[in-house]
Amino acid sequence: MPETEYDLVTIGAGSGGVRASRRASEYGARVAVVEAGPLGGTCVNVGCVPKKFLVYASHFMEEARLARDFGWNFGSLEQDWGQFIERKNREILRLNNAYRTILGKAGVELIEGRARIDGPHRVIIGERTVTARHILIATGSEPRWPLSDGSEYSITSNEAFFLPSRPQKILIAGGGYIAVEFAAIFRGLGSDVTLVHRGENFLRGFDEDIRDSLRTAYLERGVDLRFNLQIETIEQSGSARIATLSNGDRIDADEIMFAIGRTPLTEGLDLDTVEVKLDDTGAIIVDEFSQTTAANVHAIGDVTNRMNLTPIAIAEGEALARTLFDGSPTRPDYSNVPSAIFSQPPAGTVGLTEEEARLQYESIEIFKSTFRPMRQSLGNWKERCMMKLVVDKVSDRVLGVHMVGPEAGEIVQGFAVALKCGATKAQFDATVGIHPTSAEELVTMRAPGK
Repeated sequence: MPETEYDLVTIGAGSGGVRASRRASEYGARVAVVEAGPLGGTCVNVGCVPKKFLVYASHFMEEARLARDFGWNFGSLEQDWGQFIERKNREILRLNNAYRTILGKAGVELIEGRARIDGPHRVIIGERTVTARHILIATGSEPRWPLSDGSEYSITSNEAFFLPSRPQKILIAGGGYIAVEFAAIFRGLGSDVTLVHRGENFLRGFDEDIRDSLRTAYLERGVDLRFNLQIETIEQSGSARIATLSNGDRIDADEIMFAIGRTPLTEGLDLDTVEVKLDDTGAIIVDEFSQTTAANVHAIGDVTNRMNLTPIAIAEGEALARTLFDGSPTRPDYSNVPSAIFSQPPAGTVGLTEEEARLQYESIEIFKSTFRPMRQSLGNWKERCMMKLVVDKVSDRVLGVHMVGPEAGEIVQGFAVALKCGATKAQFDATVGIHPTSAEELVTMRAPGK
């Protein structure tokens, strides 16, 4: 092929695109990244990072209540939403600049603008055309907009990060982790929250005990759960929005937020010029090495709709850089990937759910424990911590770890290493627990449940 300006042109400066570009440059490739928006992608700007700040902010009211159980006395609690959002925005801007610095130090050229593909080796950005041996699409995804009448009166998770004031009443539509997390965030901050979901329970795909434990916890925390329903219409009445549900109920709220899934961002890329095929969800089809149906075009991250987690996009970017520029064909490893739901209480999970394990293994054992967390034992708290192990009875290997309770994400991260190493239940049992902690329960459960 003729000489090209770059070895790799990456479209999208999110976590996956930046990692692939940096690593490719370290392997000696000439690399450019094209980005039309702020650096860092969804995770840094309207995803994991700002959402975790909101999660932290929503915890303090509960912490104050817990503190009173331990003899601390406070006056009235009041949060300055505007001040908090301003500080959050300032930190995100710092991270945007950090990504710029990272790319510069790695020798990656940043081209700011919107890209479109013009054949297998050409990318057009405004008035500029660049050529590349390989093109990487790492454009991510965006919230799916609803089709309800009056949806112009609603917001998605993107807008929730920039609200001028905290809504006193909010209606959230959706049953995935984003809807569940935002319901906890706003409830923790003191808002009245109604969660509407078309299914019988939220968090489809997670272990049933996680789903049921969180459902009970949300009801106890005062979240109004409306299952087997969806929003039909929305209308504006003064400063309020009124949603009519599929059963005829009408709910008024200051904000109505839809968290009903995400759509891969491929519009405007002109993928037809390279015959890149999409699946039924609009995601780019790739093989196990992240190559699309076009020989020199690759894709990673949410735009491929494989496993939509920031660390996975990073792993896919790392693997692609090694495959293309280090002479080491590498497949991303999707087994035993831990994840967390930053709900209240939080949940953590790694490995197979009980339902998945029963389909894949001849005989399994379930070890489960529910108890009140020690930090809540001095007050009138009804909430329960849930811990669960899924074990293959034949090999004794631990197939899944699931938890709902304080610090679930931090705890499960460590146990994910054990599952990655193929740990057995006997090895869990032989591990000395740290007392008194919640985590010790995972190495002290002896009797399987029915």
